[in-house]
Amino acid sequence: MLDITTLFVKIDDFYQNFQTSYLQYLRDNHLIQRVRPGKLSMSEIMTIIVLFQSSNFRSFKSFYSYAKKHLCQEFPDLVTYPRFVNLMPRAFIPLFAYLVTNGLGECTGINFIDSTAIRVCRNKRNSRNRVFKGIAKTGKTSMGWFHGFKLHLIINDRGELLAFAITPGNVSDLQPVEMMVEQQNLWGKMFGDKGYISKSLFHKLFQRGMELVTHLRKNMKNQLMLMKDKILLRKRSLIETVNDQLKNVCQIEHSRHRSPTNFFVNLLAALVTYAEKEKKPSLNLDLNGAEETRNSAVKVLC
Repeated sequence: MLDITTLFVKIDDFYQNFQTSYLQYLRDNHLIQRVRPGKLSMSEIMTIIVLFQSSNFRSFKSFYSYAKKHLCQEFPDLVTYPRFVNLMPRAFIPLFAYLVTNGLGECTGINFIDSTAIRVCRNKRNSRNRVFKGIAKTGKTSMGWFHGFKLHLIINDRGELLAFAITPGNVSDLQPVEMMVEQQNLWGKMFGDKGYISKSLFHKLFQRGMELVTHLRKNMKNQLMLMKDKILLRKRSLIETVNDQLKNVCQIEHSRHRSPTNFFVNLLAALVTYAEKEKKPSLNLDLNGAEETRNSAVKVLC
């Protein structure tokens, strides 16, 4: 579990600066009329949600019972479990803003991209799922069919998150790539699997200073590749390790969700939990290699 004091201080410092503009936005759009302080502050709500994702508990109800019994000093004004579940949707926008502001790493010129399926139920229960009706879609990956969403990630060679996107399960992996690269102003080389092979995507990314490197399909002509790129392409398993940690440690995938909003809240909290980890999967590369990659990309574009 993450250190409670350190995590709360980071979140509270962020929310104190974010609160004024956020509440003004809610008033301007007539989403709230007045602000009444509750027993739990927003910083405490966000901290508890993130702590659950970093704990060994497999259900939030069990973790909340543990918090009420053993974390009374840290959170003296804990409300009842049903009330806290009703408060969780309020943390959606603050968690997203915290992740984008403090949770994303620095681009080093070496990027890895991949998508992973997030199942919301078993395949045989697709037609009976009511929680995500009209939102979750049926898609297919290399592991087979699934019903739910896709989490698209771009990381650097240090294992830090650079960009992310959440789409329905039937959305192609190619669609959110250009948007993620543009929003985070990424550069250098990006290594992906064969699902990202696309001439149009390659040219669009190349114009933005990004070179897409993938394996070739069997029916494609062989092309020359730098030995450094070939070695880094073999290291693409790094992002698969990150996806594995998000699923098995941070619990982004399970079938216990009873609200679409709380599903996205838990997903954002899991990404925050991963971003706050001190030790992440990494390649331990020298930054000089990343600088050379950037310089070579600039020369080609010029």
